[in-house]
Amino acid sequence: MTADRAFDQVIEACAAPGREGRWINDEIKDAYGQLHRMGWVHSIEVWSADGGLVGGLYGVAVGGLFAGESMFHRETDASKVALVELAHRLRRGGGRLLDTQWVTKHLASLGAREVPRTTYLSMVAIAVAAPQVTAFDDRPR
Repeated sequence: MTADRAFDQVIEACAAPGREGRWINDEIKDAYGQLHRMGWVHSIEVWSADGGLVGGLYGVAVGGLFAGESMFHRETDASKVALVELAHRLRRGGGRLLDTQWVTKHLASLGAREVPRTTYLSMVAIAVAAPQVTAFDDRPR
């Protein structure tokens, strides 16, 4: 697993034309690519033993907040592995809040929970005021 080594490949996989609910178009890819080059958007990559990219995710980091945008898998559970890796990196790097946007049954099984809007806004304010998360140092695990 790595961070920020293959951002363009991750966002391309998340934008794959055959994906159900596809929302990532060229304009979105360009905007997030620019934010990635500025250091605000990061990716987590999951690699197979033979070096192929089999899963990953990307999102925006501001202070101690990481807002996940999209994930993909080419092998079963590879996106789950990416999410767990992200959580470990955030814990090590000062992350305060991981926003998954919504809670699915799968995310709930990993500990995600919905909170009331007022609670969420308070959590976001605290997280973005924290020092910038240092979870994306690109050291393989």
